[in-house]
Amino acid sequence: MKLLTKELREKFPKFRETEEKNPEDIPIIAKFFAPWNSWTWYAIEGEPILDEHRKEIDYHFFGYVRGFANELGYFSLKEMESVKGAFGLGIERDLYFGEEHTLKEVIDTRL
Repeated sequence: MKLLTKELREKFPKFRETEEKNPEDIPIIAKFFAPWNSWTWYAIEGEPILDEHRKEIDYHFFGYVRGFANELGYFSLKEMESVKGAFGLGIERDLYFGEEHTLKEVIDTRL
């Protein structure tokens, strides 16, 4: 499964575009998860990382991460694509998690 499609990429606000908004007004654009453990990434912003020739070399997200600790932070598409867990499983995108969920909702509850 492709973690980041062209259609999904177009939905992400650029970095810091949501920083002045209240958490209840910030939609979760994508939810990624590791099927072999409890790690979950809720992406709210994203933009490509370019090299000195303006060629895209990665895509970074900003969002809420549930792992050993729960925190807001940056995470990389390349890193998520490279992670392999039990039985060779990779990180997956939740295809049924819609944008009706907000940052406040995922911080307050376990979605």
